[in-house]
Amino acid sequence: MSTQINPRSFEGPRTLASASRFTSLLFVCTLSLLAACSKPPEKVEDIRPVRVIVLNPANADVTSELPGAVQARYESQLGFRVGGKITARQVDVGTVVKRGQVLMRLDPKDLQLAQAQAAAALSSAASNRDTAKADFKRYQELRDKNFVSQAVLDQKDTAFKAAQASYDQAQAALSGQLNQTAYATLESDVDGVVTAINAEAGQVVAAGTPVVSVARQGAKEVVVGAPENQVDKLRASGDVQVRLWADPKQIIHGTVREVSPIADPVTRTYAIKIAIPDDTPNVKLGMTAYAAFTSKTSDDALKVPLTALLRVQDHSVVWVVDGGKVRQVPVEITGQHGNEVWIQGALQGGQQIVTAGVNQLKPGQKVTILNAPEASLPAAKVAAVSGAGQ
Repeated sequence: MSTQINPRSFEGPRTLASASRFTSLLFVCTLSLLAACSKPPEKVEDIRPVRVIVLNPANADVTSELPGAVQARYESQLGFRVGGKITARQVDVGTVVKRGQVLMRLDPKDLQLAQAQAAAALSSAASNRDTAKADFKRYQELRDKNFVSQAVLDQKDTAFKAAQASYDQAQAALSGQLNQTAYATLESDVDGVVTAINAEAGQVVAAGTPVVSVARQGAKEVVVGAPENQVDKLRASGDVQVRLWADPKQIIHGTVREVSPIADPVTRTYAIKIAIPDDTPNVKLGMTAYAAFTSKTSDDALKVPLTALLRVQDHSVVWVVDGGKVRQVPVEITGQHGNEVWIQGALQGGQQIVTAGVNQLKPGQKVTILNAPEASLPAAKVAAVSGAGQ
C-alpha cells in the first residue's frame, strides 16, 4: 500500500518564512529612511548679554563721608583732691555752671579735726619759739656782761633757731591742712555745662577719682572715626564740610585739627577731630553730624561702579569689551565712595567696561550690550553729603 503526500501541506511554512523576511526587510528600510532624513542639531553660539559704561578720566573731587558727633574742644574730668564720703551733689547732667560754682561736697569732719590738730601744733611751736627766743635774749645780755661763756650763748642760739624752724613747719602744716579742708568742696574751674556725673551722694571716693565732667563753653568740634585705610588720605584733606542731622541744609566748613595716632580698641577706627567756628549757630553738644572730606584723585584714575570689579585669585580685574568680545584687565583700587571706586590699570578713556554679568564671562567670549553706553562722570564733584537729608 502506497502513501501519497499532498504538496499543499508545505505551503504554510513557506508563507510564514516569506512574511518574516519581508517584515525584517521593511524594518531595515524604515531605519535607513529615518537615518537618511535626520539632520545634526545646529550649534548655538554662546553670546552673553551685559551692561557696560564708557570710561572717562576721573581726576575728580572724591568725597568720603563719615558720621560723628559734636563735642566740646575742652572737657575737664573733675575730681576731689582728697578722699572722703560725698554728702551732697548740687548739679545734674546738662546744668550750665559758672566758674567757682559748687558741684559736690565731701564730709568735712575728718578734715576739720586734722585742721584743729595742725592749729594746736602751731600754737605749741609758737610757745616753744617764744621761750627759746626769750632765753637767747637773756643769755645774750649775760654774755655782754661776761657772766656766761660764748659756748652757752651758742647753745641758746641753736635752741632758738630750732624752735623757730619747728614753728615754721607747724605753720606750713596748718596752711596745707586748711587747703585740704577747702578741697572737701568741688568747684567748677571754668564756665561750661555738666556732661557727665560719675558719683552720687553717699559714695566714698578716693583722691583724684573723676566724679563730674564739665565741657567748657566756646570752642566745639566734630569727632568722627576713620578706617585705617583712609586715615592718611583724610589727614591731608583741605576741605571738610560738616552737616548736622538736625539741619542738613546748613553747611559748616571745618578743618582737621587732630588725628589720633592710636586706633580705638573697640571700633578699630582712628578718631579725627574737626574744628568748627565758635560762632556757628544752632550747634549743640552731642548732636549727630556728618563730615565730608574732599580730595583729588590721581590723574590716571578712572571711576567705575563696584559691580564692574571681579576678584580673580589675589587681584581685581574688569572686563573690557573689544570688538564684541571681552578680555580681562587687572586693576588697582585707589579710592572708594559709596558704590563707586577709583581704579588704575592698563585702561584708557573711551573703553567699554562691563558693569553687570561679570561673573558669567570668560576671556574671549562674545557679548551683546543691553544698554546704550553712558560715560562715567569725569569731573563732576560728588555731593558732599548726598544722603544726609534723605
